[in-house]
Amino acid sequence: MSDTEKDQGPKSTFTTYMAEGDQLYHKGEYLKATESYTTALTLQPNDKNCLVARSKCYVKMGDSENALQDAEASLKDDKEFFKGLYQKAEALYALGDFEFALVFYHRGNRLRPGLQQFRLGIQKAQEAIDNSVGSPSSVKLENKGDLSVFHKPVEGKKGKLKGSILPSKKAQQLSQKDPKSGKISRQLLGELHSDKEYLEKLLKDEDLVKDRMRNGEKLQDLIVGCLTYLDTRTEFWRQQKPIYARERDRKLMRQKWTRTQVCSASNTASYVLKSLEEIDAALSSGNAKGSLKKAREVLKTVQNWSEGTVPNKVEVLGNLHSCIGNALFDMGEMKRALDSHQKDLELARDGNLTDAKSRALDNIGRVYARIGKFPQAIQVWEEKIPLAYSALERAWLFHEIGRCYLELKRYTEARDYGSRSLAAADDIGDQKWRLNASVLVAQSEGELGNYKSSVAHFEEALLQASVLQDEPARDAIQKALCKARQHVTELEMKPLT
Repeated sequence: MSDTEKDQGPKSTFTTYMAEGDQLYHKGEYLKATESYTTALTLQPNDKNCLVARSKCYVKMGDSENALQDAEASLKDDKEFFKGLYQKAEALYALGDFEFALVFYHRGNRLRPGLQQFRLGIQKAQEAIDNSVGSPSSVKLENKGDLSVFHKPVEGKKGKLKGSILPSKKAQQLSQKDPKSGKISRQLLGELHSDKEYLEKLLKDEDLVKDRMRNGEKLQDLIVGCLTYLDTRTEFWRQQKPIYARERDRKLMRQKWTRTQVCSASNTASYVLKSLEEIDAALSSGNAKGSLKKAREVLKTVQNWSEGTVPNKVEVLGNLHSCIGNALFDMGEMKRALDSHQKDLELARDGNLTDAKSRALDNIGRVYARIGKFPQAIQVWEEKIPLAYSALERAWLFHEIGRCYLELKRYTEARDYGSRSLAAADDIGDQKWRLNASVLVAQSEGELGNYKSSVAHFEEALLQASVLQDEPARDAIQKALCKARQHVTELEMKPLT
């Protein structure tokens, strides 16, 4: 708004200034957005949606006290205004009043249990409280996808640091390396793993981390931010199929062989396990041809061995057929990949190997889905459901089944499986699968004509994409959300007959 307009008063309507503020907010121009919302409030001083919008700007600008004032003003006439409750919780969180923030997140969650943003707020407030008091469970870093606790401090009007959590507790957690996760991290991060180790060593240098960069940013904050990013990527790749399943298979096989192998077979077991790790490493690094070649060589060798030479021969053969199928899948040779995974399934059924059967069904479903045979994918994956023991596996599985139903335009089933995926993701606080499941439910509800529900789930997905800092997902969701809102507006404007 120009100086002339400030002097002479508003020249447009409340709706125009609100829309202008919304556009500026989405562009990241928070100061200008605040000015537009302030002008709008001169026209409608008690508009609660405008107060919430301006409060959000104040939070972004680091002015948490004004953010809290606006949020409380939005609740003056309606104590159960859920947007105001959420914004009050956000302002309290930014002020560092985590316990009070947690109270209002819970209050909002009781009023609107279907809104994911309150559950996310409860999670991050509880984590902030744990970090502040140093709970025993906080010794080990638990990356749940919520990176908001690492946001950088912003100078308030009086020079006080606002909207931040001191990183010392988190820095200590990050600097304590978990030896069990080192090997997985090395495999998943590849060349970046050495960078992660270097940053972890830097965190242990107390004098160094106290220094500041030229722009004033603490070196400790920068290191913690980098490590958080790497941990997030590790967790993301750990969730992608079929890496986590193969890692689990290796672990189970080692446990069995430790119990059953005799001295004469120890070299054989060592050879097979090492070979399987090399096969996986090649595939994970993008060398599908090398992985395929190695798997076929080992398969030929093992087939010539007797049962006495190699323990659990059937299980080993199934694993190798699975590795071959995964390599062929990555190479785009779907028919041959399907044949290999079906051999894995046959061996699993013959040997009554539950975990191997789950793995094979998993991979067969992936092939069917990739080539567009969605009914077959659904049939295979639904057979796998009783074998999916972890919440992470169920979140993935329910989402994929729901996605197939969506492709078949069976929207009710798609929505139901999306909801099951969302519940599984909630159980473990997995942000990525919350995002995926929310989008699936939103799309299904939209196709069913339940546009208000679609909008609510798209809003949840948008919030999760923002927390994950996933810009492509956020842009795509924003476009879908606009269309869903347009449908809601059209329905509201449609005359009753």
